[in-house]
Amino acid sequence: MYITAYSSALRTSSSSYRSRIPCYSLSSSFSSLSRPASSPTVPPPLSAAGQCRSLSFSSAFRSLRSSVPRWSHGADWKSPASLRSQIRTASPVIQRFHRNIASMASENVFKAILTGLPKPGGGEFGKFYSLPALNDPRIEKLPYSIRILLESAIRNCDNFQVTKDDVEKIIDWEKTSPKQVEIPFKPARVLLQDFTGVPAVVDLACMRDAMNKLGSDSNKINPLVPVDLVIDHSVQVDVARSENAVQANMELEFQRNKERFGFLKWGSNAFHNMLVVPPGSGIVHQVNLEYLGRVVFNTNGILYPDSVVGTDSHTTMIDGLGVAGWGVGGIEAEATMLGQPMSMVLPGVVGFKLSGKLRNGVTATDLVLTVTQMLRKHGVVGKFVEFYGDGMGELSLADRATIANMSPEYGATMGFFPVDHVTLQYLKLTGRSDDTVAMIEAYLRANKMFVDYSEPQLERVYSSYLHLDLDEVEPCLSGPKRPHDRVPLKEMKADWHSCLDNKVGFKGFAVPKEAQEKVAKFSFHGQPAELQHGSVVIAAITSCTNTSNPSVMLGAALVAKKACDLGLQVVKPWIKTSLAPGSGVVTKYLLQSGLQKYLNQQGFHIVGYGCTTCIGNSGDLDDSVASAISENGTVLIFYIVAAAVLSGNRNFEGRVHPLTRANYLASPPLVVAYALAGTVDIDFEKDPIGVGKDGKSVYFRDIWPSTEEIAEVVQSSVLPEMFKTTYEAITKGNPMWNQLSVPDAKLYSWDPNSTYIHEPPYFKNMTMNPPGPHGVKDAYCLLNFGDSITTDHISPAGSIHKDSPAAKYLLERGVDRKDFNSYGSRRGNDEIMARGTFANIRIVNKLLKGEVGPKTIHIPTGEKLYVFDAATRYKADGQDTIVIAGAEYGSGSSRDWAAKGPMLLGVKAVIAKSFERIHRSNLVGMGIIPLCFQSGEDAETLGLTGHERYSIDLPSKVSEIRPGQDVTVSTDTGKSFTCIARFDTEVELAYFNHGGILQYVIRQLIQH
Repeated sequence: MYITAYSSALRTSSSSYRSRIPCYSLSSSFSSLSRPASSPTVPPPLSAAGQCRSLSFSSAFRSLRSSVPRWSHGADWKSPASLRSQIRTASPVIQRFHRNIASMASENVFKAILTGLPKPGGGEFGKFYSLPALNDPRIEKLPYSIRILLESAIRNCDNFQVTKDDVEKIIDWEKTSPKQVEIPFKPARVLLQDFTGVPAVVDLACMRDAMNKLGSDSNKINPLVPVDLVIDHSVQVDVARSENAVQANMELEFQRNKERFGFLKWGSNAFHNMLVVPPGSGIVHQVNLEYLGRVVFNTNGILYPDSVVGTDSHTTMIDGLGVAGWGVGGIEAEATMLGQPMSMVLPGVVGFKLSGKLRNGVTATDLVLTVTQMLRKHGVVGKFVEFYGDGMGELSLADRATIANMSPEYGATMGFFPVDHVTLQYLKLTGRSDDTVAMIEAYLRANKMFVDYSEPQLERVYSSYLHLDLDEVEPCLSGPKRPHDRVPLKEMKADWHSCLDNKVGFKGFAVPKEAQEKVAKFSFHGQPAELQHGSVVIAAITSCTNTSNPSVMLGAALVAKKACDLGLQVVKPWIKTSLAPGSGVVTKYLLQSGLQKYLNQQGFHIVGYGCTTCIGNSGDLDDSVASAISENGTVLIFYIVAAAVLSGNRNFEGRVHPLTRANYLASPPLVVAYALAGTVDIDFEKDPIGVGKDGKSVYFRDIWPSTEEIAEVVQSSVLPEMFKTTYEAITKGNPMWNQLSVPDAKLYSWDPNSTYIHEPPYFKNMTMNPPGPHGVKDAYCLLNFGDSITTDHISPAGSIHKDSPAAKYLLERGVDRKDFNSYGSRRGNDEIMARGTFANIRIVNKLLKGEVGPKTIHIPTGEKLYVFDAATRYKADGQDTIVIAGAEYGSGSSRDWAAKGPMLLGVKAVIAKSFERIHRSNLVGMGIIPLCFQSGEDAETLGLTGHERYSIDLPSKVSEIRPGQDVTVSTDTGKSFTCIARFDTEVELAYFNHGGILQYVIRQLIQH
């Protein structure tokens, strides 16, 4: 499924589009504030007859906005009196607003199926658009995930933004989905984290300035749907293996990020409907799962399913709760915030049947790595995956969330688990009220969106089918460089030796046989130490994928306890061990169980509440360790292939740490086991982990807890009150956050000397006239890539290398190396991010003929330059550039800077074998042309070296371009070939015509 922010000012036919006037939804601030339980009030949509009155609608909204006190939509659980008084103050204004729009609103086309939902004790929960009332037998066979799209289309159907034809397309999904038809979708809310949230708020602030410069009302730039921003990507593991690690790391986090945090706090005040969850609260997806997720909204008496788009690819974790959610690019999310519905291709749905039960000792992590490998092999890019079958009852909600979380790793848009009794139990466990849970169940049952496995199941239709017997899942890891390269635990040692032998690649390091037994001896703070190939130097319990799951977290603690009880030697001090929970609930149940002390004894002290090692915020290795791994601790000459073992979801080379070339994803219990072993070069079935206090060898089986042991601890230690107390105060912040002082101005005052927040150049010289589409003439190839270039390669989030163009920029502005922070934390500064584009230290560019690193060849001169320096020279000479790539270009995180950066470097087009869904959409959103080679062709088969000059023939009128049309690419060597223009919808062509999605939104807001 390919997604773009769909403009309500645009409806399309197969070959043309025309302008329409946008229809907005009311602010979520008018909803109940007792707990996030409702979305924006959705007014009746505009009719065609009412379009001419949209200006009075807009003025009414501005009047309302200026009159209503600002508060967070995601309020405290207890609904303090101050918020209630604000609601009372706002009520007359809201009533006036409703009267203003009443004359413009048409009735919903499907008003006849608006049905009351009775409460068991009398009265009703509210009304809902009833799918059964349509009496259409095709609906019974629809996948549950498609029913959510259908309900949204029916509820918003006005024959203007959403037409009856759109509804029919979804009902007829079995026949229409193979045809790649386009439908509109209106998500209920938007989710951000700070790495993507800062540039989003920068863009919104910059758009306000652009509105001003174009003579319009800057207050039109305001989120019109609830926006939740959780600050979780900034904490680094600077201090580990210390009781004081949490406080020490948070102090360093605030020192580095004070300006960013102040900017976000300004944004939460300057923009409506934006809730910022302060640092130290948890990981965004775990907070979403445990607290923010509504499952069902009740807005002004209208009930409908929760749905969310987020600027982090692992937004899909919420699919485990039965909430439709997926990742989008930051620029798409910004358009959604500004009231633009989304256009999406109606997806195919893979039915994934689960049966049986996991064997004793097998974890949810083992299951998700197995599922990831299966789905990667099956091919699910652009599709929904929906899980069903008798095995569902054997999976906890946390297990389901683990599987849903890794949807990006197996390539699907969603990994969806429909709501059933397990979901309801989890909602109660996490503190949702009995009344809320009763409403959710009643609504979903009434609207045929609830699965009751105690009843006979009707056969649903899927695009394709997969089956997994849970009993077949075995303990495993994934690595050393990709999440879907699963390795059964029993084969790990043999696989490791194969990786040492194999040529450099996803499963190879090409270490000569004679060097494979090399030992690097060093002194660690006066203590003799040594490393070999495969030695573990980072062992991290991290990431929303696993820290949201009590079974694997408490399982890890039981491994630590058993090791301590048997007298196993404590994890070697030069291994950087860390534990970063996804919420404060984890700390509570680890303390309740009495097991945290054993994790501490093994060096797994809590280091902070955030993503940490999973996103590359692993902090520095000790200098002695770094020097033992490579020459002077650099990435130029490696002595040892060192390993990291983490409970994360990404292990692309260069992501976890520059010096760990082998990175393995594993369950938290396995992370502890490998830390104890000190190496991945071990056969856990045969080789002892160490020697116990009685002098006997201790094996893996001696420290591995049974499923029953884990279940007993979970039952006694994970309590509803823990969730309630944790989230009652989640928006109250901490002393460091609360002491941040920010201005009240609605327009941001840009500091030209800031190295964190900088006004981007996207809207400079912008006029009201769209620039129109552009072709490419005699462009040079900036980079020539192979397969699987990730967004981490294109726009790394981790540390800033000391010799890089970004480092030079910072040093020239008086920033010490110790204060460089990470690229992710600098995403509010376009100057740094442009310099950080294609700056990954492990990137492989074919123009360099085997050399690894962030450089390229400047074709006209033959000089080898940093990519930024080469791009700057091309731009100065007025020369366009393109990028050539293989399959899966842009896989990984939904990182908008992976599109913004190339645009700032002057890249006009990317020609690849295939694109990752979100990244392709982001390229379009930034005005870059995405082209795909024809099936069976690529740069090698066509004999392209990257030294040619390329011209791309596109019509000069957007009306002459069709989604997916063939485009001719010619070179100065006389070769020409045909590519597919990957503008997948008419809406994307409109964005391209305007020079980008944000420019399009600005012009639409000004015109209407």
